[in-house]
Amino acid sequence: MDFDELRTFVTVAALGNFTQAGHRLHRSQPAISRRLSLLEQELGVPLFERLRERARLTEAGRAFLPHAEAALASLDDARQAVRGLQAGLQGAISLALVGTLADSHIVGLLRRFTQRAPGMRLQLRTASSAEVSDLVGRGEATLGLRYFTGNRPGLVSFEAGAEAMLVIAAAGHRLAGHRIRQARALAGERWIGFPPAQAERDSSGHVLRRLLIKAGLDDADFTVIDSLTAQKRLVQAGFGLALVPETSVRDELHQGTLVALDVPTLRAAIPITAVHRSKGYLSPAALALLALLTEKPKPGKKPPS
Repeated sequence: MDFDELRTFVTVAALGNFTQAGHRLHRSQPAISRRLSLLEQELGVPLFERLRERARLTEAGRAFLPHAEAALASLDDARQAVRGLQAGLQGAISLALVGTLADSHIVGLLRRFTQRAPGMRLQLRTASSAEVSDLVGRGEATLGLRYFTGNRPGLVSFEAGAEAMLVIAAAGHRLAGHRIRQARALAGERWIGFPPAQAERDSSGHVLRRLLIKAGLDDADFTVIDSLTAQKRLVQAGFGLALVPETSVRDELHQGTLVALDVPTLRAAIPITAVHRSKGYLSPAALALLALLTEKPKPGKKPPS
């Protein structure tokens, strides 16, 4: 068993397809199959069910996956530790973050970091909150920025601020410009939102459901849409209301294609969390970036934008 076989296994498990894994690893599909066969022969069990279009993990494959991910992450840590002895604030840091955070105060912090460490290459990758944790857990990203803390084992989380949530409606909504003191004024409105994330302790879907119940709108018509872009387009078309991160609709609010409704009983903020592997190596540069991302703003001072 070698690390190349482990990386092949983890990549196929992540993509669910031999051909796509071959593209990712720059190897032919037969080479991918051959390496997996060698690994399965050594372990004495099949790791995948070979379906027509996909490769699905067997029970043995699911049991083996976290150990393979940990082994690869440890190898990457070893490389980074050696490089970090000489690099200082040089080299590269991989940061996975939720896409909407690229429009938040986080951008100002990243700019400050690159100014402090001009020799550092910051590699950014956007993903959903759950995917951010997976990327960090597999060692494909050194640090992650996501909403909520998640529950993936082996990760450490730190508070990195919060994001205000807004109730948005189509331009010209009957209640636009009014202070809506009683949420029951929204009775009969259709709501659009994310499903509560099944594998997460908390999510945007959970927050909206709780707020509606607390406001006495638990009987509201609710449409599940698992895409922020689609939610915004449906709201613009007058299909319903949504509760979204403020930064995700900044442009639409400025252009007047969406409006924010003032509903005090439905105000909310969701936590932004920085994550890294509990046993992972953090270079001096990664530690400096983590400290900057989780730095508490001084009273009366706005975060950089």
